[in-house]
Order: sequence, then C-alpha cells, then structure tokens
Amino acid sequence: MFFFISLLRDIAGIFSGVGRILRAVRGLFVRFIVVLTVFQVASIAVLTFLSQLRKRREGPGEGFPWAEHDEIETEQGEGKLKVFPFGVRLYEEMLREIEGAEKYVYLETFIWKGDELGQRFVDALAKKAREGVSVYVIFDGFANLVVSREFKNFPDEIHLLNFRPMKHAAEFVNPRTIFRDHRKILCVDGRVAFMGGYNIGKLYAAGWRDTHLRIRGSEVNEIENAFVDFWNTHHGADRLRNLPRIEPTGGRAWNSHLVLHRNDPYMRIFPIRAVYLEAIDRASRNIYLTHAYFIPDRAMRAGLIEAARRGVDVQIVLPRESNHITADWLGRRYFYELLEVGVKIHRYKHIMIHSKTATIDGKWSTIGTANIDRLSLLGNYEVNLEIYSEKLAADMEEMFELDKTNCEELTREEWERRPLAAKVVERALESLGPLV
Repeated sequence: MFFFISLLRDIAGIFSGVGRILRAVRGLFVRFIVVLTVFQVASIAVLTFLSQLRKRREGPGEGFPWAEHDEIETEQGEGKLKVFPFGVRLYEEMLREIEGAEKYVYLETFIWKGDELGQRFVDALAKKAREGVSVYVIFDGFANLVVSREFKNFPDEIHLLNFRPMKHAAEFVNPRTIFRDHRKILCVDGRVAFMGGYNIGKLYAAGWRDTHLRIRGSEVNEIENAFVDFWNTHHGADRLRNLPRIEPTGGRAWNSHLVLHRNDPYMRIFPIRAVYLEAIDRASRNIYLTHAYFIPDRAMRAGLIEAARRGVDVQIVLPRESNHITADWLGRRYFYELLEVGVKIHRYKHIMIHSKTATIDGKWSTIGTANIDRLSLLGNYEVNLEIYSEKLAADMEEMFELDKTNCEELTREEWERRPLAAKVVERALESLGPLV
C-alpha cells in the first residue's frame, strides 16, 4: 500500500514539474510574440518614416518612357484592343467616351481623388445624367477615407454606391469588411469598356506608370456583366439611398481568346491566381511580369522557379520603392531564391509603377487589377482579362522592354551584399506576408 501511495506521489510530482515547464514555455512564447510584434511595428514605423522623408526630399516625380499603341484587332472574334500606358491619354479618352454616352455609363474605381481631375469625371457624369443617360458609379469606401465628405456627395442624378464606407470603429476589425473593391472599370453603352490599374486622380495622370486596356466589340458585355453583378449584389447594403437594380442588357460573349476572370470574396471564387499558375506552367520561352506589389506565395514562387530551371526567360519589373513600403519589404524576402535560379528582377526608378500585367511566350497576356499578393489573389474583388493574341502580346513585350530602360537590374551578388540589418528586418516581417 505504501508503495502505491509513493508511486502516486512521484507521478503527481512529475505532472507538477511538466506543468511548470509548460507554463514557463508558454511564458517565453508570449514574450517572444510581444517582442516580435513590437519589433515589427517599430520596423514598419521607421521604414515608413524614411520613405516619407525621401519622398519629401525628392518631391513628386513625373516623366517616364512610354509609347503610343495602336488599336489592334484580335485574331479571333470581333474584339478590338488598345493599351494605354500613360494616364493623361487614358483619362482624356475615358472622358471623351463618357461625353458620347447615349444610354448608360458604368464606372467603378478603387480610389477617386477629390482633385481637379476627379471633379472633371464627376462633372462629366453629372452632365450626362441630367441629359437622361443612366449613370451608375461605385467606389471603395475604405480606399477613399481621406477624400473629403463634400467631394463624395455626388449629385443626386448619379446612382452612387459607396462600397463599405466603414463608418464605425467595429467595422475595422470585422472579417467581412476586410476585402475591398479593388476593381477599375468603365463601360459605355455596350460599345466600349476600359479596365486596368489606373485609379482616378491627378497624381496618376503623369506621376505614375500604369496600364489600362480599352476594349471594343461583343466582349464589352463581359465587363459590363461584371459591373452589373457587383452592383445588384451590393446596392441594397446602402440604406441611405434607394439605389435601383440594374437589369442586364445584351448577351454574354463566348470568345475563348478573351476571357474575363473575377475574384469574388462574397462568392468565395478566386480564379485569377489559378490562371496565372496555369499560364506560368505552360511557358516555354518567356514570362514577363510587371507588378506594383509582388509578394508571391509558395505555389507562385515554385512555378516561376521551375520555369526558370527549364530554360524559360523569367523577368519581373516592379517598383524600386512603391507607395507601400511594407509591401516592398515583404516581397524582398523572396528575391534571393528567384535570383539564384536566373530570374531577372528589374526595379523601376524614380516613379511608381502600378501596372498589373503579364505576357508569356508571345501568345498569352493578362491586364487587370490584381497584384501578386494575398489580398488580390485570395481576397479583394478583382478583374483580369486573359487574352490569347500574338498581336497584343507583341505590344506587351514592346512595352515591357521600354519599361526596362527606366529600371536597374538587381543581381544576386548585389543582393547578397545588402546590410545585415536589412536581412534581419526582412526575416522579422516575414510572418506578416499572409496578411498583405
């Protein structure tokens, strides 16, 4: 009996010791998380401060190499496509098409600045609305928090959907409000549509390098359908306005050479990532990517690395420093493994490049709103047009080569020589990657 009592005491002592060890480990883990979080916050604060200091010192930049592109006819179907790499030309063309509207205008954007260019668009839309044209407008509420409330009070003639304006503090931590409307679409009368990376604002006209696409032909219906679906899904959420439903007009297009892909977090559908992965897997000659924010996940990195290993010329153009310094540093973590297999990384100088484009093998291209990061590929509302056209691919390759003339190529040797402090910050920020 005494033996069993002694054994039970020994077992209890063991459990007590294990419990103390577990509590100690838990305490160390909590301290580690706290220290890491403080270091991450401090690193982001310092990086942001230094970035803002540099921008103030250098001032706003303008001027970059670009070339006018002719409209091309697609090899199949009746689509006509024109690439716009310069905002000044794009905005004038968009305003001209709005002025010519006779039936309806659908305009959707992520950011709509309250400057003179933004006001020109409001005035043009209001004018058409007063003439009897149906005008429907969507912009993202969170992206435009810093835009004045007065500017966002559009004339009553315009049907306006301010998507998830986030009026209450609780909405900032609500998972359902995280995903934003990052799309940029203009459709007029079923005859012409625009889509791509350009937001609306004077800054973007000549101060950013971006890419938009104009589409004519029956494929315009696909882009219109994307707008109408979004409007009809979300217009009822605005209880302050009695926004009407849009009745779809025209049939859908069946052109396998121009396919619109939509990321829709409401429906839990995210095809754009799969489209990229499939195209990269098929590549045999070249892969040219241009992206404002490049934080590839494991599958995307593996696809690019495998392509480079089988002899594909993989090149990436991205900003030397974007408008989101944290995103830049999160992407830097993966440079070495890409450079190691021969991927060429070109960093755009002096000015922000905001394009979201790719072209592969002289046959396949995509232009749209999705970045290569988690928010775009597995989160936000996005649209990308997948295009099978040798003519357009030739335009895209020409544009890519011209962009490279304003870039510095990053070499593996240069990257290995970066300061130890930079490597530490990259490693510390790595855990934030899934959040961006």
